[in-house]
Amino acid sequence: MQQFDAASLARIIEMAWEDRTPFEAIEQLYGLNESALITLMRQQLKASSFRLWRTRVHGRKTKHLKLRHPDISRAYCPSQYKTR
Repeated sequence: MQQFDAASLARIIEMAWEDRTPFEAIEQLYGLNESALITLMRQQLKASSFRLWRTRVHGRKTKHLKLRHPDISRAYCPSQYKTR
């Protein structure tokens, strides 16, 4: 398994929790396929948090590019990151 600095690790975990960030985007940016990401999340999260995450992403269409509706081309909702 690759070693990541604290900032990269935090970003990977944040992306994994986001509903609209597909596993393929994480793989492209950080080289972690879905199974490697699951392993990393299991290591980094508390057991209860890991179970919540797995329940949340299991079968979620927005986490897999091939299952997404073709009209969805963005990774996040336009109102998600508001300028301050």
